[in-house]
Amino acid sequence: MEFKTVQVKKIVKLEGAPLIHLFLEGLDIDHRAGQFVMLRPRGWEFDPLWPRPFSICNQDIDGLHIFLQIIGRGTRRLALLNKGDEIDCWGPIGNGFPIDRREKVLILCGGMGIAPFVSFCTQHQNPQNIRLIFGHRLALRFYPWDLISSLVDKFAFRQESEKDLKKFEKQIKQEIYNFKDIGKILVCGPYPFLKIVHKYAFEFKCADRVYLSLENRMACGVGACLGCVAKTVNGYVQTCIKGPVFKAIELEEI
Repeated sequence: MEFKTVQVKKIVKLEGAPLIHLFLEGLDIDHRAGQFVMLRPRGWEFDPLWPRPFSICNQDIDGLHIFLQIIGRGTRRLALLNKGDEIDCWGPIGNGFPIDRREKVLILCGGMGIAPFVSFCTQHQNPQNIRLIFGHRLALRFYPWDLISSLVDKFAFRQESEKDLKKFEKQIKQEIYNFKDIGKILVCGPYPFLKIVHKYAFEFKCADRVYLSLENRMACGVGACLGCVAKTVNGYVQTCIKGPVFKAIELEEI
């Protein structure tokens, strides 16, 4: 894990959506898809006090790519950043998703849960072995959909009503059933989405091959504050250092 002060190379604010693409320069890290970084702009001083965790969306010639949603005080402050502003950054943190170029993979993601899979598909040596199902509420153009290789078998489903949610759950159930004996299933998204996948992972007896990335609140990112604990079959553990990716079979509840 590295701790460095980096600069904002570029910030893209998406008109019509509370989403931002943030590009940081000065930090070249060897990471696994699913790991994250903690960010704290120098301009915050003591307000907010704590840094914020973000999945590594990708890393390329444009820098370290972070895709974030404006949902609270910290992200609203991040949205005010400008090119050249300095940010304290530490990472990569946590466990990422397993990558095996020979194995077929099913990716299930919802909303901001698409972020780590941009990196996953970029790192994967055989993207044609990947099937990706993405559920989203905003228009698809707001998400980094086009950054995912066209070699990936990908399908997007927009949720605009309760009826759509039920249809999407039905599709997720079928996708898990179809894939339960084929390969690993990797998952990231909001908690209701994770709970659905967790339920079907056990129902179809493939929980040992389903990997869930938890989105617990974090304050330090190094396991000291105990603010991000997850309940596993072996007791409570810190999500930041023991996760954020867990096998479904390891999690007692979500």
